[in-house]
Amino acid sequence: MDYVKFGNTGMDVSQLCLGTMGFGDPNSGFHEWVLEEEESRPVIKKALDLGINFFDTANVYSYGASEKILGKALNDYANRDEIVVATKAYTQMKQAPNSRGLSRKTLLYQIDQSLERLQMDYVDLYIIHRWDYNTPIEETMEALHDIVKSGKARYIGASAMYAWQFAKAQAVADKHGWTKFVSMQNHLNLLYREEEREMLPLCGDQKIAVTPYSPLAAGRLTRDWEATTKRFLTDTTAKSKYDSTEEQDKIIVERVAEIADKYQVKRAQVALAWLLQKEQVVAPIIGATKESHLTDALPALDLKLTPEDVTYLEETYLPHHVVGAI
Repeated sequence: MDYVKFGNTGMDVSQLCLGTMGFGDPNSGFHEWVLEEEESRPVIKKALDLGINFFDTANVYSYGASEKILGKALNDYANRDEIVVATKAYTQMKQAPNSRGLSRKTLLYQIDQSLERLQMDYVDLYIIHRWDYNTPIEETMEALHDIVKSGKARYIGASAMYAWQFAKAQAVADKHGWTKFVSMQNHLNLLYREEEREMLPLCGDQKIAVTPYSPLAAGRLTRDWEATTKRFLTDTTAKSKYDSTEEQDKIIVERVAEIADKYQVKRAQVALAWLLQKEQVVAPIIGATKESHLTDALPALDLKLTPEDVTYLEETYLPHHVVGAI
């Protein structure tokens, strides 16, 4: 495994990140297809064995169960100083006041809750999961700055917003001398490329680490369009992202299969190699729920697509409705 600097920081991360939305409690009301702890731990252990040192979770993933599973496994299997752990806050955690959003009150409470579930003194990266239209960005950025200065987070990142919002947040932090975001976790894959219009150029200019989520389009880029899995049948979030553009996306999926055949590799490796050839992308987030998902992904780090390959994969793309930013 090669390690790279995380954007404009000195922190080293693996070029693949294990996303843990798929670990948790299927009865939590979050996602019914997630793995429980006994099934999750071998996947986390395999990631560590493969040299992956970057792990991403969120408070809302199975409403805290994902953080608990990840934290327990990492505390058992890893050296804390060698790994990079990210978690997120924003989304509704329960039906009660002050249980969602990015207010000072909510953020200071949620970071403590996440650390307790992770059984850690700090996270390496604390990410705002979405933009909060109901809280002044000055309040959010100052609270995040205080979380960093308290030692509870080493860096801060953002996820899924419009480029103007991200630029505004950075400008507010810069104006007041507060901690700035070092990463952007956005929706980016061969089936959804709207981030290329403004967010990627902004991140490139500012040396922001881009860590795309859903790099395989919830598995759609890894198999024939007609193939199904439990997640495919039950993941309503993924359906809302991709089902409306099925006809145009099918062509791209077929081309991924052609390139995979050309190089005699897995389709997942082609999709990931396409992401990794973008200079802003530091580490795609792999939502692995099997050890094989990790071993299938790893060779993507060595697969070099030609400019002709990239053009062939990209040329049939049509604009999509914005997904992620709200």
